[in-house]
Amino acid sequence: MVGVRIELSAILKMIEASEKDIIDTMCEMIRIPALAPINGGDGEGKRADMLLKHLEGYDEIVREDVPDDIDPSVMRPNILARKKGKSKGTVWIVAHTDTVPAGDLDDWDTDPFEPVVKDGKIYGRGTEDNGQAIISAMFASKFISKEELEGRSIGIAYVADEETSSKMGIEYLIRKGYFSKDDVFIVPDWGSPEGGLIDVSEKNLIWPQFDIIGKSVHGSTPDAGINAFKVGVRFLADLLKVFETEYPDRDPLFEPPESTFEPTKSDQTVLNVNTIPGNYSFSMDIRPLPKYSPDQILETVKRVAKKHEDESGAEIGVSEIQRHVSGKISATEGPIFEALMESIESIIGKRPRPVGVGGATCANFFRLEGYDAYVWECGGGTLHGPNEYVEIKNIMTDAKVFATLFYKLCVLN
Repeated sequence: MVGVRIELSAILKMIEASEKDIIDTMCEMIRIPALAPINGGDGEGKRADMLLKHLEGYDEIVREDVPDDIDPSVMRPNILARKKGKSKGTVWIVAHTDTVPAGDLDDWDTDPFEPVVKDGKIYGRGTEDNGQAIISAMFASKFISKEELEGRSIGIAYVADEETSSKMGIEYLIRKGYFSKDDVFIVPDWGSPEGGLIDVSEKNLIWPQFDIIGKSVHGSTPDAGINAFKVGVRFLADLLKVFETEYPDRDPLFEPPESTFEPTKSDQTVLNVNTIPGNYSFSMDIRPLPKYSPDQILETVKRVAKKHEDESGAEIGVSEIQRHVSGKISATEGPIFEALMESIESIIGKRPRPVGVGGATCANFFRLEGYDAYVWECGGGTLHGPNEYVEIKNIMTDAKVFATLFYKLCVLN
């Protein structure tokens, strides 16, 4: 007897009926911190163990443990789960399991690793970034059995190390050959209110660090020393003016449309007021439009640093913490893009607008390989901040969209 194919409407109803399970699974996960060793944590191992217990009905589940590059005794786990279809290729939902640190606990109203469900939201570190994607992907695939797959395979990739470098996460997996040109890549790691935007391109990224070495003396005799803090402040002010002058272009594809140059991390100088600081360090988060290469930015930085070294007598060391080079713009036409747009529109009631963003997500690593990759989810706005939360309705909406996409590309032949 030939089986009857499950209807999409039935799958969506099962997702709707799973709200309590979705909340409970999210809360269980958030109670397990997943910080990189460089951020004082022990990686994603315990969280990966928990997630594996919730992945059922897959033909294959691969766990790739990669030694941390700072502390090789810590393993950084990646999970790839597939339900195999009859056609070539896999529709992958890619989510990262690591989080950023909670920051100053005084800024939180609740314990960041003890989730609180309130007013339709779940509060806790990692709920939005990237717990929303982890849970929505899990429940989008949960109610589609492998026996239903006449088309592509369904794939869930839970990756490590996105918040620091991705070297032990998606970059490693791509290098190991886990993905192919027949695959489809959806990366729910950036969103817009009501899901009205879809990321098809990302800016370049470079994080420079500046280490200013002067000469420390008593505060009453500043002329006998070199105030590294003062040199750093003047250097930064000049650098921002140069960036504004030399990199002025705007591209309407991107939001925001201009390159961004933001001072971020700054180290402490001295503990007492009456000492001239001899050392000062700060970093910047620079996200230039793709037309401006990181090498070009770095040359500008070094030129301005040399000028201020000559003027002040201080040494200004320039190092690079991280960089990402923008890959190709993902296609905004064709059957895959249209299936994604139709899936989103069928659930939220409108077609999203393609945009470029400043974020550096796992999608860019696929684009660098020549693959199309799309970043979409509902919501966005509290990630990396205190009192981070995810709206439960957004998890439900995302799960329905991804289930619809699985249905179009994996269930239907």
